[in-house]
Amino acid sequence: MASATLREARAPAQGRPQTTPAAPVAAARAKPHICFVAPYAWPVLSRDPNIQVVGGAEVQQCILARLFAANGYRVSMITFDYGQPSPTVLDGITVHKAFREDAGIRVLRFLHPRLTTMWRTLRAVDADVYYQRSSAIWTGVVAEFCRLHGKRSIYAGASDRDFELGQEQILHARDKWLYRRGLARVDRIVAQNAFQLESCRRHHQREALVVPSCYVPPEHALHASLEHDRVLWVGTIHGYKRPHMLLDIAERLPHRRFVVIGGPSIGGERLKSDYFEEVRARAASLANVEFIGFRPLAEVERWFDRARLLVLTSVYEGMPNVFLQAWARGVPTVATVDVGAPVNTVFTDVGQGTARVETLLSDSALWTQASHDCLAYFERNHSASEVLSRYARLFDELQHPEK
Repeated sequence: MASATLREARAPAQGRPQTTPAAPVAAARAKPHICFVAPYAWPVLSRDPNIQVVGGAEVQQCILARLFAANGYRVSMITFDYGQPSPTVLDGITVHKAFREDAGIRVLRFLHPRLTTMWRTLRAVDADVYYQRSSAIWTGVVAEFCRLHGKRSIYAGASDRDFELGQEQILHARDKWLYRRGLARVDRIVAQNAFQLESCRRHHQREALVVPSCYVPPEHALHASLEHDRVLWVGTIHGYKRPHMLLDIAERLPHRRFVVIGGPSIGGERLKSDYFEEVRARAASLANVEFIGFRPLAEVERWFDRARLLVLTSVYEGMPNVFLQAWARGVPTVATVDVGAPVNTVFTDVGQGTARVETLLSDSALWTQASHDCLAYFERNHSASEVLSRYARLFDELQHPEK
């Protein structure tokens, strides 16, 4: 199967706006001003290769922000202060910086500059709808701000653990309280999948709207091909991502080529740095593994253009962006997480994973069918047009609850 450039209506993935018609349900009404509260999103939005932060929630928010801006919505974003000018307009999105993540005196900085500056910035933006993704104190802050100022709020889950009591990725009890209080008070909750929907109902007695994650391929993205030979692993080098499992599989398949892409976890603590170095050293000891390390998102996209298969080894996920990057190109996925997608091949241990990978690589007919199924599944569930239509209806309901 020869490689070919993907051709579909898409929002500006590389700064070149291309408008997709908005959903008819919202066409007759003025579109709301949407503000994304996304502290870590500036490195992704700006495509700054010098800031090694590329989180899944941030990638999703940037994709959605560009998509909404390209389709007639006024879009703002609040991020941490990375030294960028403020406000600044990028891809049609007005970005306001709040504060440096390390600013202030320990303990006291929770109140100032964090809460005081974020509250002031929320007021300055003056949006109609505030959208925040991933469990954090900002869920509670955004919900309270919107209630006091007559705005509307959306919380979007980013991981299957976000709605599981005691499993949220939040360190302090105070911050967990703020997050859970926010979940109880936001106007709408968005889940990525049926598991998150049920978890939200069971633990928080709240309904959620399932909106699949979205992905807009770069203009010159390529279809997968039998000529490609790389097995790709992409993610933060973190314990729960378990890159060592991929290396175990690579060790058992010395005749296959593997590529590992990812930098250390945010924060730079010594333990995280040590783990990164351990993984890098082990990868270097395997002749069939190429360890790339951190790369900006645009560079990572080009590696998907060369991939034959994607392997994911996480303990848990929501809907990994790497799945969407793979499926949009027809690259099959083999993973330790079940995201409810029939096109994803699931395995539980290294032996089973090794067998799944080898079967897909050695059986051309099976791989070709899997590639076709991935493309079709992506188009039905995760394309820009599908996700845009769902959000358009949600925004219309928020703005006009009397309907």
